Formats: sequence, C-alpha cells, structure tokens
Amino acid sequence: MNEEKSCIIKHFSHYCSLTEGEKKLLLSLEESPSDVKSGSLLWEMGDPANEFCTLKSGWAYSYRNQENGDRQILEVFLPGDIIGLREFAFSQRLESVRMIDDGVVCHFPHKCMLEIFRQSLPLTSVMFAIGSRQQALMTERLVNLARRSARQKTAHFLYEMYLRLRQTNPDLTNQFRLPLSQEQLADVLGLSPVHVSRTFTALSEDNLVFRDRHHLTIPDLSALCAEGQFDDCYLTDNVRPLFGD
Repeated sequence: MNEEKSCIIKHFSHYCSLTEGEKKLLLSLEESPSDVKSGSLLWEMGDPANEFCTLKSGWAYSYRNQENGDRQILEVFLPGDIIGLREFAFSQRLESVRMIDDGVVCHFPHKCMLEIFRQSLPLTSVMFAIGSRQQALMTERLVNLARRSARQKTAHFLYEMYLRLRQTNPDLTNQFRLPLSQEQLADVLGLSPVHVSRTFTALSEDNLVFRDRHHLTIPDLSALCAEGQFDDCYLTDNVRPLFGD
C-alpha cells in the first residue's frame, strides 16, 4: 500500500506529524481490504462489537431505526475515517452502519488498537482526538436538528461536508461530490424528502448551492457559511502543540 494514497495516513497527518514507523502502524489497519457495494450493511445495532473498520474509500453512515419506521442518520463517514470507535468499551453495537456508495473497508480487531497504544504515544493521542471530534460532531448534529431552520440545517451540513473533505484533500475546490440520496439527506437533517428538495431549490435561487444529482457547486463558500451560521471550532482540532509541531 502506497502511503501517499492512504486516506487514514492523510487523516492522522491532519493532527500531528508522523514518523515512518507510525505510518507503517497505520498502514497495518488497511490490510485485508474488502470491496463493499452501495447499500451494504457493515453491522447492525445489537451485533457483537469486537472490531473497528477503516473506510479506505467510499462513504458510509450510522443510523437508528425508529419503531414507526422512520430512520435517523447519526453520522456520515468519509474516506480515512475509523468506524466503531464509540463502541470500544461496549460489547454490542449501539448503531447500525451502512455504505452510501461502493467502497473498500478494512476490518481490524480491538486488540490491534491496543498494540498502537503500546507502541506510539502520538497515535494514541490522535485516537483520543478523533474520538473527541466524533463526539463534537454528534453534539453539533443535535444542535442542527433541534435549533436551526431547514435552510440553516442544509447550509450547515453542506459546509461541514466541504470542510471535512478538504481535510484529506487540500486541493478541493468549490465543486465536489455528495453521494447521498434525497432520502438520506432527509434522514440526516430531520426533514422530509420533499422539504429537502424545496430547500435546495430555495438555496439555488439565492445562488448559494447548485446541485446536479450527486455533484455540488458552491459559488460563494463564505456566503454558505454565513447562511448556516457555521462556527468551525469543532472541526479545527489537532494535537500538534502537544508535540511541538
């Protein structure tokens, strides 16, 4: 595996500088990759929780199904993300995880994480930072669902996706791929699919976002940021000051 193509190395490098030994440790988490199709279930709520997986390529989401048949998407995972960190201390899965599009995942048992903890203090620190970020993302998602209008919710989510994608792709422009369906966007935002469609139409009329199937164009990033009342403090994390980077 070429470390220049490794999403997880790009992800961890956002937080601190990595030695060659630490890069090799991370590459070990991308061994034995498995191709997965769009819509594939990675695991279901209540399944045994004894491993993590890295998302080498493709997008995925975690979710809970409600008794009335509704679904709430809790988090969207991007290439380079580690899925299942929140369940490290639990014996059962707390949420289901499904692929958004075709991708490649690499499963590894919890004991591999303990080996990383044993061998590298910087990688251990980054693992804690990633866990903290996932908690911050969940908190922001709760605020977005409960306290923002449909326009604000949509603008906030789209700008967040842009910033997260740029973390591992610094050359990202204002045009990028968003592979979520209308129904998936509705389940992220707590809206109906019809309301999502109307909101995108309104944002397009105001020249804030143009959507062509799974491709987005954001003419003015700062304007979209302002529309979503976006504060990026929960995405500007790193542990570089701890190591003098």
